[in-house]
Amino acid sequence: MKRGLFITLEGGEGAGKSTNLGFIETWLRQAGKNPLMTREPGGTRAGEEIREILLHGKDLSLTAEAEMLLMFAARAEHLQQVVRPALAQGRIVVCDRFTDATYAYQGGGRGLPAERIAVIEQWVQGDLRPDLTLLFDVPVEVGLQRANRRSAPDRFEREDIQFFERVRNTYLERARAEAGRIRTLDASKSPAEVEQQLGQILDEVVHGHRR
Repeated sequence: MKRGLFITLEGGEGAGKSTNLGFIETWLRQAGKNPLMTREPGGTRAGEEIREILLHGKDLSLTAEAEMLLMFAARAEHLQQVVRPALAQGRIVVCDRFTDATYAYQGGGRGLPAERIAVIEQWVQGDLRPDLTLLFDVPVEVGLQRANRRSAPDRFEREDIQFFERVRNTYLERARAEAGRIRTLDASKSPAEVEQQLGQILDEVVHGHRR
């Protein structure tokens, strides 16, 4: 059986990833697919517990190294229990955040060397990388305004604007370096315009994979 497609969604706070997950799932189902929708950190019982620590741990002080290792601990469980089995069945897996987020947040944001992250990435993932990464890009101030309207800030959303500028710049640097895999969408546009961009990319990648 042909290996399934691994699609990941990335972007800073308020970029619209969660909003567009529903559109992506509907598009794939209408195309006759049976996608598995998941997220990181999370996707497994252990992963969701780690997510709670990372996002909502009250008065929790973590080193950048500990934060990164917790992300990869959740990822190791997620890959073993959820992602790899689904891909082996030929399914399309759509994941809200993956390792690009670690490079952006723990690397760009927290200042960990990319080389150190790459060592753990190779250990945990082996050769597995996303087939397509959708990067929802929006100016930091716009994204934070959106995020602040939707809910109380989590551990990451309480960081200063310089942190998020570094996160965004790291995402954009990775997109330039891996233009074949990472497709950048202008998430400052209207929902309809973003969905139009998404539909074109999905049509190209999903139907191209099928052939």
